[in-house]
Amino acid sequence: MDARLSVFTTHALWVVLATSLGITPPLVAQRRQQPAPTPHPPAARRRATAPAPIPSPRSVLGFEPGDDRKLADWPTLTRYYQALARGSDRVRYRELGRTTLGAPFVALVISSPQNLKRLDTYRLLNAKIADPRTLRSAGEGTGAVRDGKAIVLITSGVHSTEDGGSLAPVLLAHRLATDTSAATRVILENVILLLVPALNPDGVTLVTRWYNRTLGTPAEGSRPPELYHHYTGHDDNRDWYAFTQVETQLTVDSLYNVWHPQIVLDIHQQASNASRLFVPPYLDPIEPNVEPLLVDGVNALGSAIAWELAGLGRTGISINSTYDAWTPARAYEHYHGAVRILVEAASANLASPVEVPFDELASRARGYNPRERSWNFPAPWPGGRWTLRDIVTYQSDAAYALLGNAARYRDRWLATFLAVGTRAVRGWRGWPYAYVIPRQRQDSVALATLLGILRRGQVEIRSTLQPVTVGGQRFSAGSYVVVLRQPYAAFAKTLLEPQHYPDRRLYPGGPPQPPYDVTAHTLPLLMGVTAVVAPDSLKVPLSGPVDAPRATPGYPGFGAGEAPRVGVYRSYAAPIDEGWTRWVFDTWRVPYVSLADSTIRAGKLKEKFDAVVLPDQSPGELLEGLPTRIYPAPYGGGIGRDGVTELRKFVEDGGTLVALNDASRFAVEQLLLPVRNVLEGVADDEFYAPGSIFRLDLDPTDPIAKGMPEQSVAWFQDGPAFDVLDSSVVRVIGRYPTDPDKVLRSGWVLHPERVAGRAALLEVHLGRGRVVLFGFRPQYRGQSLATYPLLFNSLQVP
Repeated sequence: MDARLSVFTTHALWVVLATSLGITPPLVAQRRQQPAPTPHPPAARRRATAPAPIPSPRSVLGFEPGDDRKLADWPTLTRYYQALARGSDRVRYRELGRTTLGAPFVALVISSPQNLKRLDTYRLLNAKIADPRTLRSAGEGTGAVRDGKAIVLITSGVHSTEDGGSLAPVLLAHRLATDTSAATRVILENVILLLVPALNPDGVTLVTRWYNRTLGTPAEGSRPPELYHHYTGHDDNRDWYAFTQVETQLTVDSLYNVWHPQIVLDIHQQASNASRLFVPPYLDPIEPNVEPLLVDGVNALGSAIAWELAGLGRTGISINSTYDAWTPARAYEHYHGAVRILVEAASANLASPVEVPFDELASRARGYNPRERSWNFPAPWPGGRWTLRDIVTYQSDAAYALLGNAARYRDRWLATFLAVGTRAVRGWRGWPYAYVIPRQRQDSVALATLLGILRRGQVEIRSTLQPVTVGGQRFSAGSYVVVLRQPYAAFAKTLLEPQHYPDRRLYPGGPPQPPYDVTAHTLPLLMGVTAVVAPDSLKVPLSGPVDAPRATPGYPGFGAGEAPRVGVYRSYAAPIDEGWTRWVFDTWRVPYVSLADSTIRAGKLKEKFDAVVLPDQSPGELLEGLPTRIYPAPYGGGIGRDGVTELRKFVEDGGTLVALNDASRFAVEQLLLPVRNVLEGVADDEFYAPGSIFRLDLDPTDPIAKGMPEQSVAWFQDGPAFDVLDSSVVRVIGRYPTDPDKVLRSGWVLHPERVAGRAALLEVHLGRGRVVLFGFRPQYRGQSLATYPLLFNSLQVP
């Protein structure tokens, strides 16, 4: 790991102790004395119309947040927030835009009335701290820290089945709007809170309606039979660098990039059989471009929150467990000067309580044992009944504790924010000077997408005014340049460079320790865009910052009158990859129809479709679907044996079946195809690649590889790799390199020799039709533009 990321134990411990004991840490200016309360104006000068009363949650929702078996849909919640803003001079309601399905996407701004009147002033002060290049002197920076307010962003409800997240913000907002305690007054005076009560409003309503519909049935407390985000499901919280979804874009464009928060709290839920609440520090590994000062801040603040909640009698709190800080997909703030505090409360069955006896708690979790006391889990939960009220109490108490810390140490957080930006502008020893991205010989959509991501992430892009030579390659004038001496250089660097995930084992010589998410995020590889490292200054003049080019996605052969008839299987088990497939097709204007289980079982598929796509899904789930003992018709059951028969008939009649990643195993097993998955039954310590980028060698003469280079990439994540058993009916279109050392391009792989030289993309002829087997995800999270053509070409009628 980069030496910059060594753990600053002594410093972090001091900050934790200082924070919790009320000691002013070193180098922090003393807080100004609170001004005397402003006297009320004479009655004659007051407004003629009395303000609306501050509503209680019950008065609008019809119940107290946390009541068993009670949830609120998004229209009801927005009515409450609007009423709260009308009744309180501490709260402002803002609609930032519209969600994927057209619901209002909102934020609350909460602070003292005096601060709310001067929001523009504080926003401009914070913008200066965010970019130290705008400060005319050190004194101006000191003044901005002295006069500014801590900006805290709290986001909740991104994962809609974690439904405490839709109700805890109600409790927090009401408390801040009504409480007159000294602690709340300090928060309101020193903090400007941006509260996003739901990052996925569409899902709040979807889950609430499903829950209410199934109350008192075997399906009570079950997850809905569709993705709770229209396109991404759980991956809506994996979109914080690709910015594919409108909700992500609204949050970044309207809050992060305007207000530049110093602290971000993200409210979540986890499984019911482990800790009652997780707060940071995070587990290793930490992504090496995250500023060490932010790592210190995360460690200190998370530990302080845990300590404060323990003082309130909360048990079962774990720190330094479960969650790592490797991927930027969940942590935009780590590359924009802020600390990210993730809280994960134990779940119930949606709003239905659960009984969790102590001996049914997990006996082993990442970094601790939920049944044993340890340094990072000092007070185990004794087991028992766990309810929605417990969830929202832990979540809202954690949020209040965080706000109290931000208020008490407002000046320290602002000074840290300024220091992070200052160090980024100066540059880090050992970093290259820049990345050069040539304009010529690049796919226009991929280039526009990559540069658009960088610009949305506030990265400055310049262009060369003269030709430049880098690494023996000469690039024409007008080539794009990202100089790594700017406030958000770390965001650019982590997305442009290959990742080298450390080889981590559960114990020495043992199986691999899984990362919390994936291990690679190298956008030039995923998008097929050339980005060249420039170790030293380019010695050619550069332009000022430029905008990213624009391009409209589209692919030949899918226009009106020429597009194949495409069906996309939409399982009620709601695999995330199905949603991403729809998003890619909608974005690239590929016409399709969603196919339910009943449609496939009904047969006559060739009369309606030329190609059917099976998105990434396990073979068992594809065949059996959701359990019929829980889910009512038509949701229970999968494709079934009858559906398998009809899929085979569809192919034999001349159709194309396209199976993605794990769905390829289903096609091989159920259609008895003459190929073998060489990874079937292989243990993790014999082969492991948890979300990595592999090199892919292609046969460009095959129509499926039309327009592709001979060497590309494959996003490998829990997929198969193939041996051909009958070459007379099987054609290999793509395979991994025969040299094991050349398999991995970015991420982590153990024993690459298992897949070296094996087939990754096959076409199998069956009757008059064909089955196209992808051993990888060609449309991974809307990012792998380099392999989109393989998917689009596979749908074309041969």
